[in-house]
Amino acid sequence: MDGTLFDAPELFQHNGLWHSFAHHGSFSSASPEQTLTMINGRLETAHEALKHCRHLFITFGTAWIFRLKSTGQVVANCHKLPANEFIHERISTDAFVDRWMPLMHRLHQYNPDLQILFTVSPVRHLSDGAHENQLSKATLLLLVERLCKESNTSYFPAYELMLDDLRDYRFYAPDMTHPSQTAIDYVWERFSDCFFDEETRALMIEIDKINNELQHRPLFPDSKAYQSFQQQTKKKIMMLQQHYPFIK
Repeated sequence: MDGTLFDAPELFQHNGLWHSFAHHGSFSSASPEQTLTMINGRLETAHEALKHCRHLFITFGTAWIFRLKSTGQVVANCHKLPANEFIHERISTDAFVDRWMPLMHRLHQYNPDLQILFTVSPVRHLSDGAHENQLSKATLLLLVERLCKESNTSYFPAYELMLDDLRDYRFYAPDMTHPSQTAIDYVWERFSDCFFDEETRALMIEIDKINNELQHRPLFPDSKAYQSFQQQTKKKIMMLQQHYPFIK
């Protein structure tokens, strides 16, 4: 919301790359200038988008955090630094609420039309331990309940759909922590039923058909039949864009 940019003292070098404790490793690079360019470019884009967006989806993944011993900073990524440089702890529901409630009020003041929707990720953080993962998810569910009661926000039960509707390990990927594609499709279908009207769902089907046609790989790309197929696909796209100019 402030649009405050990052600068060089907030970066650190490790294993030949420059990193930010506030960012994912995909922002890291071999030079501090390039790292800052990627970080601040994304920040400026998000700053502008937040002014005008109508919906904001916030997914909580875990209540366990890593705090840098030297500064007390909670990090978004440890960037493979030695574990003894961090404190591993679980944040309490009250501490979460104290941090998030003022943020919710500020977001609504910043963008009065913004609708905020929370989810709790069904991805299991088994590296923390099975029991610890359950405590973490319980903390997040209690947090979301408090936020929805005390601010103008909503909740979509992706976590409950995965654990209660599907509740079978065949709906997990081979790593046994992430949902399988079948599970993702199921949750997306429930989400669509909940938030999209009939016109939107019909539009999604048409767009899906067009995307499948665009991904088609012909055996004979120079044939008249394939050229006609391409022209028909272009017509479908043009007709959709005439009816829905906001669609790219």
